[in-house]
Amino acid sequence: MSTNPEVDAYVERSDRWPTEIAALRPILLGCGLAEAIKWAKPCYSHEGRNILILQEMKDFLAVMFFKGALLSDPEGVLEDQGPNSRSARRICIRSVADVTELGGTIAASVAEAIDIEDSGRQVEPAPELVLVEELQARLDADPALREAFEGLTPGRRREYNLHISSAKQASTRAGRVDACVPKILAGKGFRDRR
Repeated sequence: MSTNPEVDAYVERSDRWPTEIAALRPILLGCGLAEAIKWAKPCYSHEGRNILILQEMKDFLAVMFFKGALLSDPEGVLEDQGPNSRSARRICIRSVADVTELGGTIAASVAEAIDIEDSGRQVEPAPELVLVEELQARLDADPALREAFEGLTPGRRREYNLHISSAKQASTRAGRVDACVPKILAGKGFRDRR
């Protein structure tokens, strides 16, 4: 059960949930997971396959299982990331006492997640994306924009569609399309900062 120096450094820099991460690490490493920094966060894998990632949120530390939708969750502790989340589920930690109380549940979830990975099970693919009319019309009229949009990951395409379609008026939806065009052409997702 050896720790990764990059994760050690991450915990030392953390100003939100360092004691909770420190309490979780022995549980996760004790389950046979390897730790590394991926996507600038502590990520835990088994035989090279990602199992979970720790995400420091404002009000909680998320123990986010990549294929959490496939976990049985007999304790009812797994939560959706958001209304449009399909595969990831998380356990929210707010204190070291939560880690102590949920340690067995977390370890059981890790064991089940490893079994899921070993079995090759996959989360069902997302239904085909039906684009909002204003976005579809713009893509039909602009081949370069269509190519850039189709080059985005499915999640980024879905996020643009959700943002644009959430406007009630057609004029607002068209304005949102106009505002998103530069980022789409740059190959960026709606929430990408750079």
